[in-house]
Amino acid sequence: MHIMHKIIGRSEGLFNLDINNNENKLTKVVNNSRFLVLGGAGTIGQSVTKEIFKRNPQKLHVVDISENNLVELVRDLRSSFGYINGEFKTFALDIGSIEYDVFWEMDGEYDYILNLSALKHVRSEKDPYTLMRMIKVNIFNTDKTLQQAIEKGVKKYFCVSTDKAANPVNMMGASKRIMEMFIHRRSKDIEVSMARFANVAFSDGSLLHSFDQRIKKIQPLVAPNDIKRYFVVPQESGELCLMSCVFGENRDVFFPKLSEDLHLITFSEIAVKYLKSRGFTAYLCETEQEARDLMTILPQNNKWPCLFAKSDTTGEKDFEEFYTDNEILELEKFVNLGIIKNNLKYSEDKLTNFESTINKMLLDKKWEKSAIVDLFNEMIPNFNHLEKGKYLDSKM
Repeated sequence: MHIMHKIIGRSEGLFNLDINNNENKLTKVVNNSRFLVLGGAGTIGQSVTKEIFKRNPQKLHVVDISENNLVELVRDLRSSFGYINGEFKTFALDIGSIEYDVFWEMDGEYDYILNLSALKHVRSEKDPYTLMRMIKVNIFNTDKTLQQAIEKGVKKYFCVSTDKAANPVNMMGASKRIMEMFIHRRSKDIEVSMARFANVAFSDGSLLHSFDQRIKKIQPLVAPNDIKRYFVVPQESGELCLMSCVFGENRDVFFPKLSEDLHLITFSEIAVKYLKSRGFTAYLCETEQEARDLMTILPQNNKWPCLFAKSDTTGEKDFEEFYTDNEILELEKFVNLGIIKNNLKYSEDKLTNFESTINKMLLDKKWEKSAIVDLFNEMIPNFNHLEKGKYLDSKM
């Protein structure tokens, strides 16, 4: 943990004070409750599952589409904490499937549901097919599981959003913004809370996670030098989700409060710190080929080839924001957690039109990306999607 904090430029945990101040209440709630974690085998899902597990819940079920990651989650929990008195089970299921619906009918008795399943990559919007899956996972699966929770009288539904939902510039962020609208509609019938947060350092599939992969595979490190991000470590992501789930009031969105400890840092700066932690000095290259060629020579001299350049791909926002100017904030309740307070606000017509338009596309088995972009623009009037014709898959 200490090393990871050091790499992102911090000395200690962001939410330590808030967790310590509320530990008794947090533990009491978890002790007396039954939890279902959806998408529980991703980095954030594993982190929040650990936070629940170590506080001994009555019941903890984890659902995820990735069988391999669930196996690793179980090994990790057993190795770190051992066992709990309550029921702990994992299920390798697709939330959009019939098998999941049957599981829900047979096993669905929970107090809290935490939904962390998502397509989170901007690169997933490059083609119309993966983009449609993003809509199904991020929006429709969320709405489906919300309806199921309402029918069974679940006490609270938590769903992770993203900082990219604040003034979105990419389809991924916009899908989460639309998801928030669907969640608002259901909030008449069930208490909901959310979290928007910074990049999770070394999360599965992230650029920082790829640094580990590049070192293992003896390949150059590539990073943009003009994009700044806020970072939290995995444990902090779990703490943020659990705090929002347990303490959030209806429609609250929790986010990390900006402070001296949480500051913007470029990916290239992190690459340099990361290499230093592994005993290497970053060696800046001009081209991809130069970086590849130098891989056979430089590491023996404790240097690592790096390619740092400006970002030129679709959907990259050059800064991060957790909230917009017209959102109401509560900044006094916690030391390092801010809360966006939301009144019930949504357009039934817009949501119905979105559902019927997408369902017609699926029924016809034919759709264009441009038609989906147009629909997103109808949903989010100030949506600022800029198509540059280039995606991260076209780069090293």
